[in-house]
Amino acid sequence: MAGRLLTRLRWQLVIFRRTRHFDDLVRRQLDLFAEDEADLLGEARNADESWTKAGRDEAEELYGDYQLVVDAIGERLLDVRETYAATLSGDATEKYRAAFTRAADKRFRRYASVLADIEDGA
Repeated sequence: MAGRLLTRLRWQLVIFRRTRHFDDLVRRQLDLFAEDEADLLGEARNADESWTKAGRDEAEELYGDYQLVVDAIGERLLDVRETYAATLSGDATEKYRAAFTRAADKRFRRYASVLADIEDGA
């Protein structure tokens, strides 16, 4: 029984290491993205606050402004992901994309939906 448990734990560790192959790289890419795009991320926070606090008459237009900023952030995240993915080949490409999408969604949930939309359409 203990031998089977140990074998299973080792196998899970191997799987964990394989699935986390790109995590450090993606974390660093997202750190750089947050630094490089600080102004745009700040603009998104301000736009979100503006439309959520707006009266009924202004809310629709302000939400449209907010959505434009969200789309710009999503497109830039997609550019980062696809620029690096183009340097990979084979199975590594999809593993990288999955790792990037997962991490971007976790860190920039509101802005990363375009990544998931692209994968769902693929």
